[in-house]
Amino acid sequence: MTSRKPDEPLARNSRLRLVRPRSLATARRAATTRRTRPAPRPPEGTPPRAELARQARLVLADAVRIARWAATPRGPQAGPRAVAADASASAPLDGPAAAERAAADLDLTPGRVRTGWDRARLAGLVELHGATVRPGWRLQAWDRDDSAVLRGWVALLDAWSLVHPAPEGVAPGAVAEVVEAVPQVLSLLQLSQGPVLVPALLDLLGQRVDELREERCEVPDDGAPAPVAPPAPAERLPALLDWALEGLAEVGALTLDPAGPEGRHATLTPLGNWAVWVKLEQICVAAQSPAGNIEQSAADMLRGCARLTPGPARDEYRAWLAARPLAGAVAELLAAARGEDALLRGLAFEALRVVGAPAEAEVRAAVAEPSLRPYALLWLAEYDGADPDDAPEVLTREEATWLWVDTAAAVADHGESELLVRHLDSAVQGTVPALLDEVRAVGHPRTVQVLVALAAAHPDPALAKAVRRAAFQVHTGGS
Repeated sequence: MTSRKPDEPLARNSRLRLVRPRSLATARRAATTRRTRPAPRPPEGTPPRAELARQARLVLADAVRIARWAATPRGPQAGPRAVAADASASAPLDGPAAAERAAADLDLTPGRVRTGWDRARLAGLVELHGATVRPGWRLQAWDRDDSAVLRGWVALLDAWSLVHPAPEGVAPGAVAEVVEAVPQVLSLLQLSQGPVLVPALLDLLGQRVDELREERCEVPDDGAPAPVAPPAPAERLPALLDWALEGLAEVGALTLDPAGPEGRHATLTPLGNWAVWVKLEQICVAAQSPAGNIEQSAADMLRGCARLTPGPARDEYRAWLAARPLAGAVAELLAAARGEDALLRGLAFEALRVVGAPAEAEVRAAVAEPSLRPYALLWLAEYDGADPDDAPEVLTREEATWLWVDTAAAVADHGESELLVRHLDSAVQGTVPALLDEVRAVGHPRTVQVLVALAAAHPDPALAKAVRRAAFQVHTGGS
């Protein structure tokens, strides 16, 4: 039996030296053991993903060319290309001169440049940071990653109403009703597995709009009817349906065939059929989960997703987000992150990664909150294009130590003893004594509980003793 000599520094004891370092990004995913489930199979006749991605690349070909042109450095200075960040469709680039310059460089008409630029933004191919354009992660992975291509096309499909201007003279509330009712129209097309006459789609649209109006017609406590937006006259619904079908056709989701003896009919493209199936499957999976995630609060939804693998968990997040207004969903996720459960804090920011750009302003504001700051800084670093394994470099030593304690608290509350012992490997400090010194100084409210749990779980008596001593010192306020 051996032991260290009395005059040997504690940090030199090999049993107290941290080994097998892992990145903090890896450690963040170690809070729970996870189960897997088989991926659902698409309907029979659906083309392979490679073929779907090929079709999506064709739809977005101009957008990709323009995105690469806009994000390519020109002139003596390196770096992303500066282009005005006007989000309106009327001035997607820095005025007509920029559109004409891009048109000349790419051999496109200015109109195609403007259309392609709008699609590039909506598909996440570019990111606007002030007056600077940066290539989005989808653009960087465009030629090699079919999943990135399909996600980009689905993002464009979700924004179809921004691609095709609404008819003039129609109240915004009426346009919003039709946009909200379109998913039911797409579901009918998907279930029909073939052409559907436009009059049949018009009947369904009218029924769904009536249902939406009834759902909004709530009576407040004073008994007076709640004000509602002026509905679209029934005679305007055919024009609004035509607008919706043309917008969906523009993004490649369906085809509109000429009028025949029975009238015009619409048919989903393979891409559109696949996308509608994916959205329906996401909603069904979430609704059938043990916690009923799609109808739950953010905190309960996150708990229901805690033991899923990352892919299915992201599907759950997407379905939950799709069922509620985005601004309210982001606020609810951040409220869950502010709670005492460290596991929910980490999962909330994983869900916010699914939200992406719409959550940027709220996440930037969260940097000012000490308990959320490390998570928000990592989110922003990854949003700006940093590799998840490199993102922790944006954290100071103190912030990284705080996050290590917070993640350890999540493991202690929800994981297994072995995971807590392995979590030591992710500490930025090289030795246990250095780690304990900085953990004591960082002031995390769960420090004592984490150290006590780690001492109880670790099989090395010397290390466990050092950790217990640190826990006692934190508890008593000693040094």
